[in-house]
Order: sequence, then C-alpha cells, then structure tokens
Amino acid sequence: MKTTDKNSLSKRLENVLERNVDAQKGYEKASENTESKSLRSFFLKKSNDRKKFNQELKSDLHAAFGELENDGSLKGSLHRTWMDVKNLLSANNDEAMLEECIRGDKAAIEEYSEILEDDDLPVKLSATIRNQMLQLRTDLNQVSKLEDLEN
Repeated sequence: MKTTDKNSLSKRLENVLERNVDAQKGYEKASENTESKSLRSFFLKKSNDRKKFNQELKSDLHAAFGELENDGSLKGSLHRTWMDVKNLLSANNDEAMLEECIRGDKAAIEEYSEILEDDDLPVKLSATIRNQMLQLRTDLNQVSKLEDLEN
C-alpha cells in the first residue's frame, strides 16, 4: 500500500474511532437524561459496549498504523449538548433520546460499510469492523423496537 493510501485509510479509521468515542459518551449522556430505570440500564450497557469497541479499534489501529490519541470530536461534544437541550425541551425525553441513538447508529453503520469497501483495510481491522457493524445493526434493531414501545 502506498504511503498516501495508508495515511488516508489511517485517517478514516481514526474518524471511525472518534465517532465511537462520541457514541460511547452519547449513550452515557442518554442514560443521564432518561427517567426510565430500564432505559438507563440499556443506555449504560450500550456505552460500555462502545467502550469495548474503542479498546478493540485502538488496539488494532495501533498494531496497523502506530500510536493514536482520540478523545472524541467537537461535533460529538456539541451533539451531547444538543441532547441535553432536547431533553429539557422535549415532552417525551425517553423517545427523544432513543431517536438520537437511532440516528447515531445509522450513521455509524454507514461509516463502517464505507470503510469495509477499502481493499487496503488490514485483515484484523476488517474482522473487527465487521463484527462491530453486526453488533451495531443488532443494537439499531433493539433501539428501534424500544422506540416503538415508547410511542
């Protein structure tokens, strides 16, 4: 793989990691904003799942490309602030939080799909991305069902 291709792929994968850090923090924020004990537990589990995703990705990225530092994005931080504002203004906080989770998971699945199309993706990273995308799809179905229950 050419150095420019490797740098481009590395940057795209760092963006995936950044989004996962944002998702982890977003699920944690959703757990703080819900009144439902069962949803709080669900959101905390999803936050912990994303934390595991982050650890896997960091390890695989480090092995393939060297050291990375990632603490989330400004966009993710702004999104979590928006979740707080939406929580204050929404008549149904739980539904609002579920909608944000659905939106985030759909975006993550799309990003994972695009990364998997790259022929230069190292095999270990490809397997990790595939497994995580499968879990994201399962989570999206579960969150969608929870949202249907809230309506």
